[in-house]
Amino acid sequence: MGRALAGAAVAAAVAVATLTGCSLRIEEASCGGGEYPVLAVNSSGGDCVPDGEEPAQGWARYPQGKVPEKVGDKWDIYWSTHTLDEHGEIIELPEGG
Repeated sequence: MGRALAGAAVAAAVAVATLTGCSLRIEEASCGGGEYPVLAVNSSGGDCVPDGEEPAQGWARYPQGKVPEKVGDKWDIYWSTHTLDEHGEIIELPEGG
């Protein structure tokens, strides 16, 4: 019975949002299951790499504790203006990235 009530509550919330013009915020993961995010070295951009594989040349893992998890989260926004240089140091991207 709990699932039926939960399902009805979700359906009601969607209906209310639709009727009132509100939108539900759906957070999109930076990468899918079995993948982790990487960033381009000395450039803007990101990609996803399968767990257990190393990033290709020209790509790097994000520094520990500074990994974006959701599109638009704190670190996703930060890395839109920063990257890593070839020494692994955080640098600011030039305007136009």
